[in-house]
Amino acid sequence: MGQLGPLELVGDRWVIGDPERAGGMCLVLTAEGMEHRANGTAEPLEVLPWSRVMELGIRTTYRAWMATRGGTALVWAAQSDAIDMGRDACSVHALVRHPYDDWYARYSHHERRYTGVHIYLVIELFRALSEAKLTHRLGDAEWLGAVVEQVAPLPHRRSSVRRIREIIAAVSV
Repeated sequence: MGQLGPLELVGDRWVIGDPERAGGMCLVLTAEGMEHRANGTAEPLEVLPWSRVMELGIRTTYRAWMATRGGTALVWAAQSDAIDMGRDACSVHALVRHPYDDWYARYSHHERRYTGVHIYLVIELFRALSEAKLTHRLGDAEWLGAVVEQVAPLPHRRSSVRRIREIIAAVSV
């Protein structure tokens, strides 16, 4: 399986977001770090080396329209944080070192709908990698492929969090 919500294998690299969406952005996971790219450009907008990443998180929505200005208006009108919507709802955030700071990058939602299970699992995968101090492994396409293959079919249960940690530990060996 080559996808887990917004995380998708494109060629030989894992990408967060839709790299084909006109005018969009994505994050390419490389051995050196995360490349924040504007779709259609040759050079990345920014590169975040894995060595700077202390904590890493991801936000995403079920559907593409939920990450628009209209989604922001709905969140404001509903006065609710129950659903992640709005322009920043499709983003990756990190606590980085040297210097210590918050880092943030948006990505474009794919045209396809992300399932609630995959949203839950990708968020928990990023959390587990941060806790294990293994965020740099996201840049190893083969390793990440083996992890995603085992994580993607897990159910939306609290026990899946423990299973994700077990998978990361087993594949890390």
